[in-house]
Amino acid sequence: MTATDAIPALAIDEVLSELVEEFDLLGDWEGRIEYVIDLGKGLAPLPESDRVETNKVPGCAAQVWLSTRFADGRLFFDADSDSALSKGNIALLLKLYSGREPAEILAFDARAALDRLGLPSALTRQRANGLNSMVGRIREAAAAGTA
Repeated sequence: MTATDAIPALAIDEVLSELVEEFDLLGDWEGRIEYVIDLGKGLAPLPESDRVETNKVPGCAAQVWLSTRFADGRLFFDADSDSALSKGNIALLLKLYSGREPAEILAFDARAALDRLGLPSALTRQRANGLNSMVGRIREAAAAGTA
């Protein structure tokens, strides 16, 4: 079992609450964006075998790869990007979603969560669209996992 195979200790809403607190402490958007970029630096390198067209997330300003594994009734995600900010955005989403059961992912209101963090308003329209595409890909995987 790797770090990305870890089952989250906290409920998804609790992880979001922690993130909201961290974002509030950071104050301005410069600090928040720096924090998101730092999250991306913590992602494990994505194997070359996962950097394939089927794992690419369409609609992102940068190249973003998201691979999905289903094990023991849970979805696990690995990701990478060629952009520091996009890599940070996907790392933030993995912090929320990886290791969750599909029903938990589908029940979580990602748009409201991202708005609570204030992320979409801090990003360019294209990057905000990319973030929504990343969430969409995660939700598609969850929907397929409940089928």
